[in-house]
Amino acid sequence: MSALKPLDRLVTFTDAVVAIAITLLVLPLVDAVGESVAARVPPVEVITEHQPQIYSFLLSFAVIARLWIVHRRMFEKVVADSTPLLFWSMAWLLTIVVLPFPTEMIGGYGDEWFTAVFYVGTILASSVCLTVLAFMIHGPVGASGAVTTTAILVVAFVLTALVPGASYFALLLLVFSSLLNRVVEPLLGRVEERRTARQGLRPTPPT
Repeated sequence: MSALKPLDRLVTFTDAVVAIAITLLVLPLVDAVGESVAARVPPVEVITEHQPQIYSFLLSFAVIARLWIVHRRMFEKVVADSTPLLFWSMAWLLTIVVLPFPTEMIGGYGDEWFTAVFYVGTILASSVCLTVLAFMIHGPVGASGAVTTTAILVVAFVLTALVPGASYFALLLLVFSSLLNRVVEPLLGRVEERRTARQGLRPTPPT
């Protein structure tokens, strides 16, 4: 059995950490079932009394899943690892591992200002790490989607910090970022193709 290459080990480790983090999101709800059974709470009330926790779980599940999909697609063309690549991958994983913590706080405290800022700020930090990785792997044009997402998350963070109760609404901007990326990335790709074509048509200077 051949040993995994360093890059393969990084990708496998990353997938495992993300899988653990996304699983941890549901554990508070599992614990809530045990507490409700001990208190003889009707089954339906387990759902109705924990709606904020359920909403925050579903939201964070979707966020981590989307971030992981971006990371997976980003690494499809990577052929070798490097120290900077390893560093920023670990930084990104840190934000993923931390996310269940503010998720639980959002479920318990609702739209309280600090928890909302902490939650959106963690997602923003994760997007910043992905943006740096995108620049390292694909260059400025290939990183356009990550830049767009991070810019929108900056707006979401500012809205969350300045407008009370705007945290969940601000995160809807993530959906908008996905739609915007589908427009921006093809346009930038065409610009890059035309620039490359023009350079190829330039006459070779005499030697």
